[in-house]
Amino acid sequence: MIETSFWVLFVTGLLGGGHCVGMCGGIVTALTFGLPQGSSRWPYLFAYNLGRIASYIAIGALLGGLAQLGLTPQWARPGQIVLFALANIMIIALGLYLAGLSSAVRLVESAGRPLWRRLQPLAARSLPLRSPWRALGAGAIWGWLPCGLVYSASLSALASGGAMQGALCMAAFGLGTLPNLLAMGAFATTLRQWMQKRPVRLLAGLAVAALGAVQLTRLALTSAL
Repeated sequence: MIETSFWVLFVTGLLGGGHCVGMCGGIVTALTFGLPQGSSRWPYLFAYNLGRIASYIAIGALLGGLAQLGLTPQWARPGQIVLFALANIMIIALGLYLAGLSSAVRLVESAGRPLWRRLQPLAARSLPLRSPWRALGAGAIWGWLPCGLVYSASLSALASGGAMQGALCMAAFGLGTLPNLLAMGAFATTLRQWMQKRPVRLLAGLAVAALGAVQLTRLALTSAL
């Protein structure tokens, strides 16, 4: 079986910070500026991100488990090769989107909108965040927000071919997104302005695309042996 690189997923999450700030910046800003008077922001920020990453892990376990059940022994490797290739094509497309060179990922994000329309009222009811427990629940709901960055990692979880591997894939990805969203909570305006600068987005996006290209090259070389 092909091993999905957890480091690739971690770095993809880390370099995708501009997309994270755009997609989750609003709720993180609410965590920072809408807290009960006298409350420290950090318990809320950590609780929100714990809930968000827990949802990613659940998605990874579900997709990896479904792939494990669906791929019969004779189709296991061919099926995984196809899924692995699709996952890395998605990472390349995501990198081009982050760099401002393509908007194809937007089409993929639209696939998750029907589910999000059902969850959005729950997300709205979680505000204002009156306690870290409420922030934990909000993070768990917002973890299902339609997001090309999450979907690219999810395909890698699907390609992993197992529930545990899928969960670990999404845990690595979620930890990669953590520094940006914690920094967003502490330095909201400054970070948003910096991450939206054209050179920063271009370099980060091309680096993400390069990760996907390297993985595809590794797949081609492995399959040729």
